[in-house]
Amino acid sequence: MVNKIKNRKETILKLLYRADGGTVSGVKISEATQISRVAVWKHISAMKQSGFAIDSTPKGYALSNPGDLLLPFCFDPPVREQIYHFQEVKTTMDTAKTLAREGAPHLSCVVAEDQTRGRGRLNREWISSRGGLWLSLILKPSLPPPLVYIYNFAASLSLSRVLNQLFDVNVSVKWPNDLLLGKEKLAGMLSEMETRGDMVRFLIIGIGINVNNDPGNKEFKAVSLKNILKETLSRKQILIAFLTEFQNTIREINCPEIINQWKKQTSTIGSRVRVETFDKIYEGRAVDVDETGALIIEDDQQNHRKIIYGDCFHA
Repeated sequence: MVNKIKNRKETILKLLYRADGGTVSGVKISEATQISRVAVWKHISAMKQSGFAIDSTPKGYALSNPGDLLLPFCFDPPVREQIYHFQEVKTTMDTAKTLAREGAPHLSCVVAEDQTRGRGRLNREWISSRGGLWLSLILKPSLPPPLVYIYNFAASLSLSRVLNQLFDVNVSVKWPNDLLLGKEKLAGMLSEMETRGDMVRFLIIGIGINVNNDPGNKEFKAVSLKNILKETLSRKQILIAFLTEFQNTIREINCPEIINQWKKQTSTIGSRVRVETFDKIYEGRAVDVDETGALIIEDDQQNHRKIIYGDCFHA
């Protein structure tokens, strides 16, 4: 019964998506799903309640923004095979971990419309309101744990490039891997890995991008693309472009080159910063990021300190 409902829901969504914003009659949906028009109305109502933007008119039903639908069938291969879509999860990271353990392949992408318990670095809450792009990448590199840092830098580098190219904005990266638009936070990243012996079993990179949501009242010093550009944007376009750019960036891992390119995109180097770790706070001027991805800061006595993890705030 559950599978039948799921299949009917997917059939309805495919019909609406392929109409590209046009109206699909209840009769046509009824014929395609082999259920009554009353049952069609009930399915549509349930999908609306779960968050799908569907308009109802006397002539039928239409998706309000078909270009923003992130279900696997909305993508062309090979991206289609990478996507795992959910309406709501606790966190995409936890879902991605489960899928990775169950055999999801390298470069799989878990996407959710809502996260009920989104989290950032140092276990801070991550506000995940509807309209943002919330995803986690499943990576299975054949590397020892000390070398996986480069994937985080590749991800933030790729995303900043894509957003700048798509929307002609000036997105910069903030160490270790946040994205800023001006001085406000546009996107954040968090990575967690699981090991097997002395090698990485999988690496999960969680990414939250403020796209069409409004984080202003919920998250301090945050901004969305819609806030800046004053229009609703296609999350699907952003996701496709990011996955393509990221795969190109990691096709041949060259750590020094990725770090060098990342440094060209950063607003951290040269800024006065405060870095919070679990038990300490460091302050000074950021002078470099070394080949291992560590931040080098210079304190007021001109002493240099190497910091390998923490939350960084620009003064």
